[in-house]
Amino acid sequence: MTSIDLSIRAAAAEIQLIGVTKSYDARTTIIPPIDVSLRPGEFTVVLGPSGCGKSTLLQMIAGLERVSGGKIVIGGREVQDLEPKHRGCAMVFQNYALYPHMTVAENMAYSLKVAGVSKAERTERVATVAKMLGLADFLTRKPGQLSGGQRQRVAIGRAIIREPGVLLFDEPLSNLDAQLRHDMRVELAELHRRIGATSVFVTHDQVEAMTLADRILILNKGHIEQFDTPKAIYHNPASVFVAKFIGSPPMNILDVTGDGHVLRLADGQVVANYAGEGSFRLGIRPEDISVNAGGSIKTEIRYREDLGSHEILETKIAEQTLRIAMPFGVEIDTTQTLSLSFPQARLHLFDGENGRAIPGAFGDARSASASVKEYQ
Repeated sequence: MTSIDLSIRAAAAEIQLIGVTKSYDARTTIIPPIDVSLRPGEFTVVLGPSGCGKSTLLQMIAGLERVSGGKIVIGGREVQDLEPKHRGCAMVFQNYALYPHMTVAENMAYSLKVAGVSKAERTERVATVAKMLGLADFLTRKPGQLSGGQRQRVAIGRAIIREPGVLLFDEPLSNLDAQLRHDMRVELAELHRRIGATSVFVTHDQVEAMTLADRILILNKGHIEQFDTPKAIYHNPASVFVAKFIGSPPMNILDVTGDGHVLRLADGQVVANYAGEGSFRLGIRPEDISVNAGGSIKTEIRYREDLGSHEILETKIAEQTLRIAMPFGVEIDTTQTLSLSFPQARLHLFDGENGRAIPGAFGDARSASASVKEYQ
């Protein structure tokens, strides 16, 4: 490890948001009171749809937006009233924000020059960071002579050369094509493993979130829907919003009614055992649906999408769309009525009114097809 690696790892700071709010006027609240702690050295991805407040949250941490209330604590120090340069953060933007008239080396060293760092040390740090990011052969070029991926690496280099305790990323990969996005995700993951900075990465792309994050903070209209590991969020979504936002295709959500014994669709088909009564929303991921001759749930294929590695079948059940993911090589007769079963251990139940998950709703692992036949 280089001295820069060691310095950043040592500087990694905890970020605490305590009752932080953001409002532009009495009627427009972007972020309602939010309390969350981001661990030192952790890679946190803030995920959500456009307009959910994720970039505003990041900019408040950076000091580019003032908080309307609450405290921001970085490394044990309150910073909500400090200027950005005094917070110990470095930020990487979506549009790179490089100086077009400067070389790669000059762009990366500029903040050090402003801070009064000696020329010899600037040169040494630039060489170290350039080697780390694969930019050693491009130091004399200007941004206009670089590819999008190279320019993004320069922007990242300019951030980490300052040896910050916190790295902030505002949708840094959104201007890149699909292959470059993949390559940069790999590079960012490797960079984080190497330097160990506290990193906060904002995106609306669930693939970026799932592949990069130690933990994902999912925002919906400024509220935290769930904050957990990628695996926990995928397999145990805390709400219908999370269930439908994570996964491609997303989790199927079906309106069902409980009669105290089973859950039924609007057409009367029984889909699971459950002792509760009332209106609920039942979730099952497309890859968890079992297609077999003995299944008790009947449906017909409306559309099929061949993705090479697998196939997506779109069906209609009780006037609701249901998608099924089929592994490569499984042959399905699309002209016939499908018989399905929902493995009960793979089901998720949500409150019919607020959409929140009901923990432990399906305690046993029996499949619905095996356990509901007596009610057919």
